Amino acid sequence: MTSPWTTAQIPDQTGRVIVITGANSGIGFEAARVLVARGAHVVLACRSPARAADAEALLRAETPGASVEVMALDVSRLASVRAFAEQFRATHPRLDVLCNNAGVMALPPSLTEDGLDIQMATNHFGHFALTGLLLDLLKPSARVVNVSSMAHRMGGDRFEALLAGQPFNPWIIYGQSKLANILFTAELNRRARAKGVGLLAIACHPGYAATNLQATSALSGATAGYSESVARLANRFLAQTAAAGAWPTLYAITDPDALGGDFIGPGGFTGMAGPPVKATPSAAARDADLAKRLWALSAQTTGVDYAAL
Repeated sequence: MTSPWTTAQIPDQTGRVIVITGANSGIGFEAARVLVARGAHVVLACRSPARAADAEALLRAETPGASVEVMALDVSRLASVRAFAEQFRATHPRLDVLCNNAGVMALPPSLTEDGLDIQMATNHFGHFALTGLLLDLLKPSARVVNVSSMAHRMGGDRFEALLAGQPFNPWIIYGQSKLANILFTAELNRRARAKGVGLLAIACHPGYAATNLQATSALSGATAGYSESVARLANRFLAQTAAAGAWPTLYAITDPDALGGDFIGPGGFTGMAGPPVKATPSAAARDADLAKRLWALSAQTTGVDYAAL
């Protein structure tokens, strides 16, 4: 990228089918807003039907003739992931982009119905399963875009310990889940290339963007209200807008210069804001052995084995 990227550089998206998880608000919604306006057919894959319907109505009001639909998906529940994949496969013959965007941050420790940590289930395992279940619909030149975070730098070689039930601080688990996004991207891209599959797996992060993710992550306990207030103030005075935070995602989804294995993030000071550039993730995120081990753990945990790769 030789000049600062803007959304004006996004080519026409007419005919492309794009699924965005968690697209009813924040980064996912802002990405959907731009893609719909460029002519893409966007599937809002969301946990809350009511909030998704509101998002769909707003998109249709802003872009007459918008090609958009809502499908129910709770990525924290493997049963919901499988149901979504079955429904999507029954109604769509192909998929051009799967944007794994839905996420939670620093929630108090809890387990899903599948016995998984809520953050790891939502941010990684659900998306790992979803990608595998839709893999054969991702045609040559299709893209899988995984939305990570600068917080991946808090992650390390802890996945086996976490799955074994060893307790960790919620922020450490969040970092692990965001590290998992990048490791999954790298291993998916490596496997696709080894098999000659024309699929690009790309990771990105929004920097610091004002979304509801920070406010809803306030930890339980006596300081929860204070934490939420601090998060809202930081969003107001320090963060870039959610629309700007969506730029790395949009670049990863649409730009011809985005390559498999890339990690895209804001190019401003400390990677917090600015136009998207190709960034360098942490050393742990570039650990090929760790990526392979996480892949094996993910396949075993979700029951999705990616037979084609």
